[in-house]
Amino acid sequence: MGKKGKREGDGYKKNVSRPVTDETGKFKKSFKQHNYSDSQAPIIRKQVEPETAKYFSEIANLFESQGVDVDERSVICGNALEEARGKELELATDYIISNTLESLLDGCNVDNLCSFLRGCANVFPAIAMDRSGSHVAETALKSLARHVQDSEAYTIIEETLEMICKVIVVNPVDLMCNCYGSHVLRSFLCLCKGVPLDSSEFHGTKGSKVLAERLNFKVSHLHEIDSQQFQQGFPNLLKFLVSGMVNCTREDMKTLQVDQYGSLVLQTTLKLLAGDDQELLQIIPVILGCNKQNLVEGKLIDTTIAGEIVEAMKETAFSHLMEVILEVASESLYNVMFTKLLKNSLFELSSDPCGNFVVQALIAHARTKDQMEMIWEELGLKFADILGMGRSGIIASLIAACQRLQTHEYKCCEALASKNEASKLIVPRILFLDSYFSYYDKSCWNWPAGAKMHVMGSLILQAIFKFQSEWIQPYILSITSMEAEHVLEAAKDARGARVIEAFLASDASTKQKRRLVVKLRGHFGELAMQLSGSFTVERCFSAGSLSQKEAIASELLAVRTELSKTKQGPHLLRKLDIDRYSTKPDQWRSKQASKESTYNEFYAAFGSTEYKSTKGNKFCSDASMDTSELEELNAKGERASSLTSMPMLDDTSAEKKMKKKKREREAASEDAVSSNKGIENAVKNFLSSGKPDNKRHKASKQRLKI
Repeated sequence: MGKKGKREGDGYKKNVSRPVTDETGKFKKSFKQHNYSDSQAPIIRKQVEPETAKYFSEIANLFESQGVDVDERSVICGNALEEARGKELELATDYIISNTLESLLDGCNVDNLCSFLRGCANVFPAIAMDRSGSHVAETALKSLARHVQDSEAYTIIEETLEMICKVIVVNPVDLMCNCYGSHVLRSFLCLCKGVPLDSSEFHGTKGSKVLAERLNFKVSHLHEIDSQQFQQGFPNLLKFLVSGMVNCTREDMKTLQVDQYGSLVLQTTLKLLAGDDQELLQIIPVILGCNKQNLVEGKLIDTTIAGEIVEAMKETAFSHLMEVILEVASESLYNVMFTKLLKNSLFELSSDPCGNFVVQALIAHARTKDQMEMIWEELGLKFADILGMGRSGIIASLIAACQRLQTHEYKCCEALASKNEASKLIVPRILFLDSYFSYYDKSCWNWPAGAKMHVMGSLILQAIFKFQSEWIQPYILSITSMEAEHVLEAAKDARGARVIEAFLASDASTKQKRRLVVKLRGHFGELAMQLSGSFTVERCFSAGSLSQKEAIASELLAVRTELSKTKQGPHLLRKLDIDRYSTKPDQWRSKQASKESTYNEFYAAFGSTEYKSTKGNKFCSDASMDTSELEELNAKGERASSLTSMPMLDDTSAEKKMKKKKREREAASEDAVSSNKGIENAVKNFLSSGKPDNKRHKASKQRLKI
């Protein structure tokens, strides 16, 4: 036990609540200790008897010897768990025996498992809040999850869980605010819902997936979950447990909002209820501190405490909780929270290290153009200030939301480009946000050789290059005006390479793209040897002229032996048909010329299908997205970087003209494409085989004449 006590102190000093002393030096009860003692009698843990300890030690040695078959193991586990009856708390919280108990719970049948849990139901919270006991509780829940699909075992499992639920709702605050108990309770909620117990999506941990969803890389995993992925759950128990927890913690909600572990439980609860708008409509106002009288009167949000709630959003735990609330809320509740809580506070929150993530979530989950208009009114004219505070994530979210809702797109591009600087510096300064804004005299700033390119800056540029070319001419001019050595350095950096790929896949003219490709000549073999660079080489090959394609093929042929040994090499060599180029160069040239001619004919008639396919809900294709960028950004958080932006111009007439022109062009192209699917298929067949489908090719020409 001395060893156990020592371990409990290591690494958890900041998280575990301690007794607090008063001015006389005597111990007084903490908030959580006070609640617990008021609700139920304290639990006293007894020492494990020597004979019992010896018995479980022999079982542990038997299992370690690997001398027990599967059938015998199940019987031994059942007998040992019978021996544990009445001593569950002592055994589960023992540093050594708890490991043996985990093995027993993992190997026993469902009857012995449920018998053990029913025996310790009254002390389950105490076990869950212990460092060793929490592992025992988790193992028991995981074992139950494996038996849920068994229809014969469903009833006994439900009865067992119900007993534990009734104990938890008596005093959930202590369990929710405990670093071990919080994790067990989240697993318990997942089991009741029928989702995997170890799912990071529901355990409240925010990862790269969340950022990917906010930047339109993916559809929200909470609203688009495949129900077939769920196991059979216990919906009635989940509803009973959640309502019991909310009712019992109503008075302590302010504490739970800002408590690290209590907030995680609330986040998991909300995620599990995503899609159940009626249930969320009852729970979210309580979490936000709305009193009973207001709820009875139909007031979902108490405006008198709006200021307090906004201040709480500057706390780490509550900011995470608000992000989830905004994600799962229905449109009507989202509107109420926006207008009653967040309106006129967006810029204030944007300046806060934690609050700015709430603003990002608000932007990312805007449903309508009207909502986006209100957000733009507060933030649209303050791009320079927001970026000056190092909140580039807000700008990225704004660009993504405007692209998704198709509003303020031109103004986004305009706000990000500064007229006070040379056009050629626009792309470099966004690529190097850290370097640019840490430079004492920005008018003298130049490309910082060897500096690391900014993750969010890369993502912003990838987004920009998905807008139509009329709106992004300053960015196109900037990237095509870069020095050859700078283009090469960008191509060697994974983040810079993604920007180059986004530009080559953009709506820019072929001439502009080839102006950039030529600057990498002589280095394609070097780039192809890098995993990230190989994608850039492939994009350059697709965008290049016939002579540029041959130059790329020639450079890859020179390094073919080394390239074929890399992970990406075989695919790249096959895609560019380097073997044919080495043996039959004339045939290779003929094939490439035919491909280009057919593609140009199709493009002239119907426009770029690639550009159209990437529009809509995605501003960056999956091929050009590097998920490691998102993971690194999530792990490190936003760094103190910013970007000076030009004053917003009220050029609504120009934007309307561009949009009208865009709509007319897209309508004409979409009508033609919808009536000529066979033409596109013919082009695809030709590009893959090198020979067109003559019958369809003739039909295509006939339709074009019509």
